Amino acid sequence: MKIVLAPMEGVVDHLMRDMLTEVGGFDLCVTEFVRVVAAKLPHRVFYRLCPELHNGGYTSNGVKVKVQLLGQDPDWLAVNAETAIELGSHGVDLNFGCPAKTVNKSKGGAVLLQYPETLYKIVKAVREAVPSHHEVTAKVRLGYEDTSLAIENAQAIESAGASSLVVHARTKRDGYKPPAYWDWIAKIKHHTNIPLIANGEIWTAQDAFNCIEQSETPDIMLGRGALSLPNLANTIKHGHQPFTWDEMRELLIKYSGYEIYSGKGLYYPNRIKQWFLYLKRQYPEAHDMFMDLRKFKTADEIVKVLER
Repeated sequence: MKIVLAPMEGVVDHLMRDMLTEVGGFDLCVTEFVRVVAAKLPHRVFYRLCPELHNGGYTSNGVKVKVQLLGQDPDWLAVNAETAIELGSHGVDLNFGCPAKTVNKSKGGAVLLQYPETLYKIVKAVREAVPSHHEVTAKVRLGYEDTSLAIENAQAIESAGASSLVVHARTKRDGYKPPAYWDWIAKIKHHTNIPLIANGEIWTAQDAFNCIEQSETPDIMLGRGALSLPNLANTIKHGHQPFTWDEMRELLIKYSGYEIYSGKGLYYPNRIKQWFLYLKRQYPEAHDMFMDLRKFKTADEIVKVLER
């Protein structure tokens, strides 16, 4: 089984990747997307979203990191894919799944799922630009408005030479509303030969086993579930017990140190409150603590609440 940490814009940055890979269980991380329009981006853009490039493309815990690109122009995506590889990314991932309205309005992300030929052209251009020993992968949803093109999209991506495909088992219209339709991943598998990775609505180890059974694929990607339960990957892969609230609180204090001393201290209060929205799903105690800390605006005040 391979477990991949999902890209989540504005949530899973290099600090969160570093912490979650230290907790363990992940085999690969994918960055927040690098938006490509019509330019060769400067190196600083890649380093900003993927500081791990300064460390050979690994987290400090030795887990590989892959840069994700988002855009609509095959040629410019290819040019920037070359840059990502040159800087040390372990392959390149292409985002065809982002449901954000601002992204879709600029013809990026999930909106491209309406155009299988465009998916083919993008993947093919990037595949031809990237050395063959590096993976070119993609992440999709089941479709934009519906699932009518789910199989055709996967076949287009496979035909263009992609190494593997992550399938978030919902359409753009579904958003993040449960359920995830894991059985659709099995349908795609029956019409393709490309390795698939299942994603969507995996909050517990049992969810993961149900997903694997229904999707008929052993590999999974965790996103919101890993924020709700940071050792989720280890509960799935190694049968570990979920973190207790005390263990979780210690991790929150440690994360506070990451944020405050990383140069991002100004953003820390908002980031920690954002994380609590996920933790409340797993830990009833998180709700009460969130009610206490939400009124505070400085890092020192929030850390004192965590340490109480």
